[in-house]
Amino acid sequence: MSGLDRRELDIRLLRILQLLLTERSVSRVAERLGQTQPAVSATLRQLREIFGDPLLVRSGNSLVPTVRAMEMAAAVGATLASFDQVANWRDEIHPEITHRRVNIVASNGLTMFFIPRLVELLRKQAPGIELEISAVPSDGSLPRRLESGEVDLVIGNWPEPEENLRAAPLFEAEIVCMVRPSHPLAKLPRVDLETYLAQSHISPTSPSISQWSPISGRLAQLNLRRRIVVSVPEYFMIPYIIARDDLVLTTARPFADHVASVMPLAIVEAPPELGSMKFSMLWHERTHNSTFEQWLRDIIRRAAKENWTADGPYTLHKCAAISPISRQQMAAPHRAAFTDE
Repeated sequence: MSGLDRRELDIRLLRILQLLLTERSVSRVAERLGQTQPAVSATLRQLREIFGDPLLVRSGNSLVPTVRAMEMAAAVGATLASFDQVANWRDEIHPEITHRRVNIVASNGLTMFFIPRLVELLRKQAPGIELEISAVPSDGSLPRRLESGEVDLVIGNWPEPEENLRAAPLFEAEIVCMVRPSHPLAKLPRVDLETYLAQSHISPTSPSISQWSPISGRLAQLNLRRRIVVSVPEYFMIPYIIARDDLVLTTARPFADHVASVMPLAIVEAPPELGSMKFSMLWHERTHNSTFEQWLRDIIRRAAKENWTADGPYTLHKCAAISPISRQQMAAPHRAAFTDE
């Protein structure tokens, strides 16, 4: 069979060939297909030309397949079966017996009031899953890791995600500033943008990935930049750091409210130009139609809906994520627990 002939062979012709070899009658094949006998006869002639073989020959009043046709019959059947499997593919998901690794990158500010409930739901519905939750990488590799499948999805907040990523909103929060009680901003109800930019800031996001920061990213849209003098990898380090220095943490209201309930830190309304902190989940286009990934996104939506209510995040009422320390310790940072002595 020549290269040109191979290009002329398609699934439709293979289906008709299979019927002809099964029925051994042009008229019966025509009836099954709802076509005319001349049309099926013309297809048979085309198949004969492609394969260089009569395929069906007359024996008395019936047609019988040639030896070559019988040799091809099994391969034709297997080809059509494989095609039907692909065409009718249904990626069924059974979470209770699923065994696979799931890697979710999440803003570490979510660890207190969102991630615990998400882990709880995933563990209950899919106990065989190996779950890894990690922070946004500082090397700029996140888009590549999403594309390769190393990361399933991202939960966080940023002004402008990559173009090849899909996004779905989860919840929204007011942006506030946190400072120690002796900070010059502590007595203000709200800080204006000019004053805000003049401060020394601390951030849980590395400057190398500022585009993933809801604050630095938003300021970049305004052609502005704040002065970040300290960046740390762990969100929960920050309250202890700002308790000792005149640094400003810009964060979501739920996190600030909870920290302020156990530590003597002041909350100041952020400049309105910063807008609000919108948490979303992001995933790559290549995983969009995966049944498993759709199930995973549904679980995340459920966790977000349960956690983010008019009364505040779920875990603020259910558990204590930060161990309280005495207000005397925080009010006197010069004591041994807060000094290098």
